[in-house]
Amino acid sequence: MDTNAIYVLWLRDTKRFLRAKSRIIGMLMMPIFFLLGLGLGLGSLIGYIAGGTYFEFIVPGIIGMSLLFTSIFTGSAVLWDRQFGFLKEILVTPNSRTAIVIGRVAGGATTAILQSILVVFIALIIGFNVSITAYTILALVFMALIAATFISLGLALGSMISDFQGFQLVTSFFTMPLFFLSDSIFPASSLPAVVRDITYLNPLTYGVDGLRNALVGAGTFSIWMDLGIMVLSSLVMIAIAAYAFSKTEVG
Repeated sequence: MDTNAIYVLWLRDTKRFLRAKSRIIGMLMMPIFFLLGLGLGLGSLIGYIAGGTYFEFIVPGIIGMSLLFTSIFTGSAVLWDRQFGFLKEILVTPNSRTAIVIGRVAGGATTAILQSILVVFIALIIGFNVSITAYTILALVFMALIAATFISLGLALGSMISDFQGFQLVTSFFTMPLFFLSDSIFPASSLPAVVRDITYLNPLTYGVDGLRNALVGAGTFSIWMDLGIMVLSSLVMIAIAAYAFSKTEVG
């Protein structure tokens, strides 16, 4: 029963994403802007950084940004489902609420990964060079773990907040610090000590560093350390989301 619920919720979110062409195009605008504005514009001034060009450094960060923003706003689906009655329909089924959360996470992660793959293709067209190694396939794993972590955060927030305006304000409060206090735009090692310590507490730092290891072949930490921390953070956040969702009210 729970397996079927996970599949149905995954299929629902995936179909909604693939059918909304305008949504796909809209989600790509910000990553393209950052790739052109920061990657090429600022990159022409910075030159080489962390053993490669700034463009090669920032592309994994832009992918992480795309995953972060797409994933955390997935929590708004809980508010829509509550408003239109779908939440009530799935909560009265015999399925566990943990299975419902996993289904939503799986669906949201799939759409976030598809979007991130499009960002990678756009970066390749612009001039990004992928370093093909035995670890390159792990880029998809890191995309999935980043998505799972922040989709769970979005679902937890969506379960606790009942109005759309409040949700947008709270998620904006989370997304910008998570993005800028990570290893996405500049190397954490070049930041002041206090800011660097905060950056090392941010799971997005290890997700982006894992992408950088997988795609470029250079990172601050080992790829296995990045993988371990991201697996742990995704499991913790899914557990938090499941608990918050179990306390949510239908009305």
